[in-house]
Amino acid sequence: MKRQLTCAAALFGALALGASTATAAGDPQWAEAGTAYTDSLGGGQGLASRADGSLLYRGLLDIPLSLRIKGWNHVGDPDIAEGHVFDAYQGPDNATSKMFAVTTPSGKRYEYVHQLNPGEKLNNSFAAVSPDGQWMVAGEWGEQHRLQVFPTPVLNKSTPPTGGDLKEAWQITLDKPVRDIQGCDFVTDTRLVCASNDATGSHFPEIRPLLQVDLPRKLDGQPVTGTVKSLFALPQRSWCSGTFETEGVDYDARSGTLRAQVIQPGVCAVSTTVYSYRQATG
Repeated sequence: MKRQLTCAAALFGALALGASTATAAGDPQWAEAGTAYTDSLGGGQGLASRADGSLLYRGLLDIPLSLRIKGWNHVGDPDIAEGHVFDAYQGPDNATSKMFAVTTPSGKRYEYVHQLNPGEKLNNSFAAVSPDGQWMVAGEWGEQHRLQVFPTPVLNKSTPPTGGDLKEAWQITLDKPVRDIQGCDFVTDTRLVCASNDATGSHFPEIRPLLQVDLPRKLDGQPVTGTVKSLFALPQRSWCSGTFETEGVDYDARSGTLRAQVIQPGVCAVSTTVYSYRQATG
């Protein structure tokens, strides 16, 4: 489970120690294009780009009191599709369900509860909606050989229009295992990027890698196998020493900007670094 930050120590500044160029072994190549910061409690769990190019951040402080009372104590990496905001919620360690909240453009919030299947972990790390709006990909914690796929609440007409039960539709089987996926987002109909907090180096040589998952076809309601490769290691730059934590990822198709979050270590953990990338040319 993602750690829940309680650090409230003052931070004098957490500046990047330099810029680097990130490239993949093959196509595409991503070049680091900028660095920004957000406070971890208010925005360190994830981010999503709005239609106007602004960013929506999610952190532990963003969980509404009404949802906390129901036991939803963790929010993951969100997504935005057709003006709707999709949030992934999880409960305590003994939870038997997870929940996706959808906030409509008019501000109404609908709750979709998924009862855990046998063997399914309670973690609900992210929500990633397919470009056509019909399917929502989610993921669990730890070592996994799959990503979960649900009909997108509200947008897929097979779901109740104003909240209710949400059943898993099928899965994306991964051709190699991944560990500690914190967020995913679609780059195209057949490609996702996913931020991993894996620091073991056992599955990929990079530490805390940004992964690419390629699909043989767009999601269509049938099982599919995704091909996984590591693009590059997400930066670990801070004035503080200690353990970093990868968090959310977002791809803004309008601007072609890819963003990934890394929570800084030690007392600097009150600050989350947001790295921006653009596809390199030439």
